[in-house]
Amino acid sequence: MSLEKTPVTVITGFLGAGKTTLIRHLLQNPGGRRLAVLVNEFGDVGVDGDLIRDCADANCPESAILELTNGCICCTVADEFIPSIEKLMAMEPRPDHIVIETSGLALPKPLLKAFDWPALRSKITIDGVVVVADAEAVAAGLFAPDPAHPGDGEADHETPLSEVFEDQIACADIVLLSKADLAGDEGIAKAKAVIGAEAPRPLPMLPLTEGVIDARVVLGIGAAAEDDLGARPSHHDGEDDHDHDDFDTIVVDLPEITDPEALAARVAALAASQNILRVKGYVAVQGKPLRLLIQAVGPRVRHQFDRAWGNSPRRSQLVVIAEHGNINAAEVRAALGA
Repeated sequence: MSLEKTPVTVITGFLGAGKTTLIRHLLQNPGGRRLAVLVNEFGDVGVDGDLIRDCADANCPESAILELTNGCICCTVADEFIPSIEKLMAMEPRPDHIVIETSGLALPKPLLKAFDWPALRSKITIDGVVVVADAEAVAAGLFAPDPAHPGDGEADHETPLSEVFEDQIACADIVLLSKADLAGDEGIAKAKAVIGAEAPRPLPMLPLTEGVIDARVVLGIGAAAEDDLGARPSHHDGEDDHDHDDFDTIVVDLPEITDPEALAARVAALAASQNILRVKGYVAVQGKPLRLLIQAVGPRVRHQFDRAWGNSPRRSQLVVIAEHGNINAAEVRAALGA
């Protein structure tokens, strides 16, 4: 029986930053490693886990891809997180490396603390925390605190988005600046400056497009993050728990549609009118055997037919996420044609 600890890489980052795209690339290019994946979704509908299972192969079979929905894994440590990790660790052959994708609203520090549980600490080491940050959004100031009013003598006011972003950066061992092709050189430079100003220590930052990166860059960091939690400050240090009351999510059931472009336009208009952060899900299109994947970050919408429905129910569902108080469920459903 090997006493060597199994390395775990935590991949975190805000909604729509490109975490799932990165993990799909790692599964297809694992560098000779047998991988296992634990995916955590914010909401009842598991879109990311489904996309990752599509990449299952001999190095990472479907049985090595587990999904936890409707809850933050660091809030369900005893009931869900530890049993899931133990299930992956019990596989034969045992995985060489475990990758955890947090929800886009996760605070990574409580998750890192969970690895201090006796059931895990002797078996697992946190090889590294990889933050995927949307370079274009960072450069545009999406995660900036609200500026203080001139002359009021107060510091800038943190927002729910800025707190999550800062907590993620504070835990990072490396930051991948995603959507580099959209941000351009100027956007990448600005995003690096913003992150450098927020980070509690110098961090390597690399541009990323469509999740393509050598696995050796992000797997095998050897950070042992569980041993230096003090160097990874959080807005919520000293609190016994945390919640996600700052964000709301609703699931919208739709009838079959006839025009994907029209639905994409409705999603973009909805994002602009209600300040929606994220929309994702699968939609059935009349006369088409393939399911339509919808992915939206703010008003930027992508859609494509990804694969046949197969044995899955031909059911159209979109998950819509926004800051608390910025989403009206009835208006969202009406806007999307529910």
